[in-house]
Amino acid sequence: MHKLITILGPTAVGKTFLAAQLAYKFNGEIISADSRQVYKKLNIGTGKDYSDYIVNGTHIKYHLIDIIDPSEEYSLFKFQEDFYKTFEDINSRKKLPFLVGGTGLYLSCIIQEYKLNKADFKTNYAEELEQLSLKELQKKLLELNPSLHNTTDLLSKERAIRRIIVLMEKENGKEHNFPKLKHLIIGVIADRGMVIKRIETRLKERLQNGMIEEIKSLLDKGYSPERLISLGLEYKFLTQYALGELNYNDMHQKLRSAIVAFSKRQMGWYHKMERMGVKINWIHKGDIYKAEELISEFLYE
Repeated sequence: MHKLITILGPTAVGKTFLAAQLAYKFNGEIISADSRQVYKKLNIGTGKDYSDYIVNGTHIKYHLIDIIDPSEEYSLFKFQEDFYKTFEDINSRKKLPFLVGGTGLYLSCIIQEYKLNKADFKTNYAEELEQLSLKELQKKLLELNPSLHNTTDLLSKERAIRRIIVLMEKENGKEHNFPKLKHLIIGVIADRGMVIKRIETRLKERLQNGMIEEIKSLLDKGYSPERLISLGLEYKFLTQYALGELNYNDMHQKLRSAIVAFSKRQMGWYHKMERMGVKINWIHKGDIYKAEELISEFLYE
């Protein structure tokens, strides 16, 4: 059974930086689990901090970043398929795979071994489902399948989301038989106040360092406002600002609040994973020594 190390946590806690340090020490490569970093040209808004992948002058190899054009759609099914192809490639070269990110569904579909067929829905649609209440998800699920027999799918958001995804699959999709993996999952946490402060600082830096210009450039290149807005968070509010629908202060406040709320939802997703039996080893931000200890025990047990 092949081994996989996952580094997860809410936005702005330094997951990528930590993962790159660990990949350097343990001869590893990183597989991104971020539903927006798959897109080319979406750099500042998605937080592609390429410098994080350079450790002691060594470039840590990363995967599933900058792989498709923003005009294209990317599904949960495609991520799962791409992940296993990448995992097998890394493993074949005797490197240690690290799955790193904060997109709950992407992480869960690997860790909890979702059985998916080829889905015909937008990448961000999965994230939109995460933002709905359980009552709204129940309504949508019953609309898709009025004669739903497995009522346990109505009991939690995660079950309802998974069932909705399955129901939206194409009839000609084929299920894959992916290899079984042995998991070590490390969750990075920080004081809530520290996370919010980091979100605010990072947002200020990105606004000063070209994030607005990035959105305007995308619009100038012909990407539709609707498409950019559908990508959420930075791309939603900055596109509305570029179109004159929001003034700068309103854009800034709405975006800050949305990112803070997003980080809270991320933690909620991880805690749901724990309630479903997933073991997450939580460490405090920057505690690389604890992470190294956990990995060493995992590799040699």
